[in-house]
Amino acid sequence: MGALPWLLLLLLLRAAEGYSGDDVDAEEVVGVLQESISLPVEIPADEEVENIIWSSSASLAVVIPGREGQPTKIVLTNPRYQRRVSLVGPDYSLCISNLSWEDSGLYYAQVNLRTSQASSMQRYSLRVYRRLSEPHVSVNFEMAAEESCNLSLACSVEEAGQDVTYSWISRDDCRDTVHEGSALSTSWRPGDSVPSYTCRATNPVSTIYSQPIPARSFCTDPHFPEETSTYSCLLAKGLLLLLLFAILGAGLWCVRAQRGCQTPRTRKLERNRLRLRRKEQPSPSLA
Repeated sequence: MGALPWLLLLLLLRAAEGYSGDDVDAEEVVGVLQESISLPVEIPADEEVENIIWSSSASLAVVIPGREGQPTKIVLTNPRYQRRVSLVGPDYSLCISNLSWEDSGLYYAQVNLRTSQASSMQRYSLRVYRRLSEPHVSVNFEMAAEESCNLSLACSVEEAGQDVTYSWISRDDCRDTVHEGSALSTSWRPGDSVPSYTCRATNPVSTIYSQPIPARSFCTDPHFPEETSTYSCLLAKGLLLLLLFAILGAGLWCVRAQRGCQTPRTRKLERNRLRLRRKEQPSPSLA
């Protein structure tokens, strides 16, 4: 094991002297913030790998395949990737987990072959993006002449980052229309169909939509709500008056009914009382 540091040093010096990677086309790789990404390695058929030297802006790791049933070794040379680097599959692809913004950039894999004593340089361009949250839509509207309404919509995503594109999807007359850009200006008149507008935000790792914005919820015929509210108010007042009259009439009927039921009985009781009084009075004596 004491020779391992010297071996790593020789490998790194070989990589620095022999290859810069400037003449190699970079493979575009897109990663998601705080998720994992795999950098695939292409190994020619019927070739045995001696080692793979990974580097970025600085040295990253050295992969040494195991021999005679021994496990493959991966030796980190950059502490920033501690506990975040592993190997995937039989081709020794490099997996980087818990991606951060700082992980974006160029990566190099120098594949040294044992069988042919040849080497190949593979280059990757890693870009890290955040998954987009739901877009926020701000609405400004203005009632213009001839009862038309001008709408201004603006769409934005919190902490969107780079390479975000915005578009608006409006559904009108059973068809979808796409308007490019984060801002949309339109107009609506009473009697027109009622379109709804949805903002679509897209970046290389996600696409997300806002809630539909119906134009009529902000722009309505100014006479329509006034007439409707006036009619509704008069109707409510009329129903309330009818209800009050009905309650009053029912109360009067109950009072009269109670009096009509109690009067004959009261008169009968008074007659009985008079009869008793007459019986109790002493009859006049004859002198």
